Amino acid sequence: MRKRFAATAVALAAAGCLLAPGAVQAATGPGPVAVLEHGSAAGTAVVSGMNEPGTRLHADAVRTSTVRTLEVDYQVQETGYWCGPAATRIALSARLAPPSQSALAAELGTHTGGTDHIGQVTRVLNAHVGTGWYETKEMPNDPPTQAQKDLLWRDIVLDIDNNYPLVTNIVAPPGNQPPGYPPGETIYHYFTVIGYDDVNRTVLIADPASFGGNQIYWLSFDQLASLIPPKGYAA
Repeated sequence: MRKRFAATAVALAAAGCLLAPGAVQAATGPGPVAVLEHGSAAGTAVVSGMNEPGTRLHADAVRTSTVRTLEVDYQVQETGYWCGPAATRIALSARLAPPSQSALAAELGTHTGGTDHIGQVTRVLNAHVGTGWYETKEMPNDPPTQAQKDLLWRDIVLDIDNNYPLVTNIVAPPGNQPPGYPPGETIYHYFTVIGYDDVNRTVLIADPASFGGNQIYWLSFDQLASLIPPKGYAA
């Protein structure tokens, strides 16, 4: 994540910091996450409060007539600028034993300002899964066009149904932020989409930054679509 105050730009690059990064931990959280225990409405917290850097949580897959979520090994980002590596690690964990965040940071070319472009994530995802499944999808229009929103929803459904989480590069300004994000700042960040609800039109987010203590939560699809421009996503 990169943050920018409303009046003053913070001199960081593309993405990747916690508000109060701590030392790297090998912490492990509670047992498997009950994804639908509180429903799937937008803003519903699935996991909160387990926000020490490096904390790991296991989310089981869910399959109902309307909801699809993936089994992943979630981990809070270990440094203030590793949201790209952490989001990539969560995505890879749906298909294989993922590398460490530090290893992925090296592969992604992540620096103290973050991970510069979603295309770097696409390349690393494909290298590890051994396919050309992932493509970089740019969303330059803000707000996005209906065609871009339609493509994003189709990508979410197709990818989740085939056990491929999406990694998204977002820009969250004041007034349009996911739960727990610091108000009054524009946040530049990466997080992972690991599920959807076709009826509620919501998406399940695994957010490595843990803003406000929120690790996994449901977000409306429309809000997700509004957060990605002018960046992009890997799907």
